Order: sequence, then structure tokens, then C-alpha cells
Amino acid sequence: MSRIKNAFGKEKAFIAFITGGDPNIETTARIIRATAAAGVDIIEIGIPFSDPIAEGPVIQAASARALAAGCTADKLFDMVKELRKGIQIPLLFMTYANPVFAYGTDHFMKRCTECGIDGLIIPDTPYEERDEFAGACKQHGIELISMVAPTSADRTVQIGKVAEGFLYCVSSLGVTGIRTNLTSEIASIISTLREVTDIPCAIGFGISTPEQAKQMAQYADGIIIGSAIVKIIAEHGENCIEPVADYVSQIKKAITQ
Repeated sequence: MSRIKNAFGKEKAFIAFITGGDPNIETTARIIRATAAAGVDIIEIGIPFSDPIAEGPVIQAASARALAAGCTADKLFDMVKELRKGIQIPLLFMTYANPVFAYGTDHFMKRCTECGIDGLIIPDTPYEERDEFAGACKQHGIELISMVAPTSADRTVQIGKVAEGFLYCVSSLGVTGIRTNLTSEIASIISTLREVTDIPCAIGFGISTPEQAKQMAQYADGIIIGSAIVKIIAEHGENCIEPVADYVSQIKKAITQ
């Protein structure tokens, strides 16, 4: 059983996103250790990119800070390799097609395997272009996570049939960010997916409060939170460890009670 599949084996899974290198590599490593200890089941590490088109202003700003601080993919590979000495939960990279192409697709996947990355999310690669990365991911044992959105329409079934790891179900239209109201369309999307796959479904985009997390967890196998965590990191900088861990504990409690 893969580490990703195992993360969904007992209760609702909490997937946390952080931007790698924000505010610096050392603090990112401390955040990952702290969130894992606080109950996070899977951690997405965003590779900072100058044009993160799926991201709202909070994560865009985090990418800019990380790049300004000198974060690179190689530094994140080295960080993950070191973290793997003590952390067993799944670690994913969230990036974009261009950085992978620029690095060299096969070389990028090889480095992922060597350092202990379990999966990869590439939000600007639609279903029709999945094969650009699927072969290299499979060759190196990396699970390529598919995304399904309210606009996926008749492609939802096709996406579900080829899904690996878990399905990233986008709760609403637009970019990442904190939202007051979340759409109920996601329940219908997940119902459709259940008919074609038993791959776990996790809901992301917009979730920020324990109440929202509990609401969305009713429909899915897990929830994904990014902007709310990144906002805490932005507010506290290197002193963010305790506030982030406290927030994570609240969310985990809300979805498992």
C-alpha cells in the first residue's frame, strides 16, 4: 500500500499546503515537522514559481518571498531528503509544467524519488495533456494527482478512471484563497466520481475555518487547506511554528470528531 493510500485508511484525512522556502528553507522544514506532529496526514509543498496561475494573492506573495529568499527546486529536494529521516507521512510537490520542463522531466522525477516525494500535483496540466508527465511519474514511482473542478463536466468520469493517489476536488471556481461561502456542487461531483473509482476524494480551494472543514469532510475522504496556513506563516514569519501547529490541531479535531 502506498503512503498516500494509507493516509486515507482510518479517518478523514487532512492535507496541508505550504509554500516551500517561505520565509526560508529552515523554517519550512520546521513547519513540516510541526504540522506532521500536530496531525496533518499529507503535506503538499509548493515549489515557488514566478507565475503560479492557480494561486490567489496569499500564495502568490508567498512564492515571491520564497524566490527572493533564494529558494530553488534543488534546495527543496535536499530539504525533503533530510526530513525523510524522521517523517513518514506522504509528502507531495505542487508545481507547474514549466518548472518541470525546465528542470528536465525525467531528472525532476528521479530527484523526487531519491528524496522521498510520494506524489505530484501540476494544476496547469489539463486531463488532455496528462501524458506529458504520466509516463515519467509511473517510471519513477511518483503518483500524479488529478484535479477535478465544477467546470470538468463530462471529463469528470474520464479523470476519475485514470486517477492515482487521491482526487483533488476543487470546491469552487477561481484561484486558491479563503472564501466565506463554499459551493454545494462538489457533492454532486464526488457522487459522480464514486461511480467510477474508489480512489479517495479530497476537497480543496477556499476552506479556512474548522466549521468549513467539517462541512466539506461530510462529502469527501479528506480536506485540503493552503491559503489559511500560508497566511499564518506570512503574519508570523519565523515565529509561525506554534500558531500553525495550533491551527492544524483545530482543523484535525473538527474533521475527525
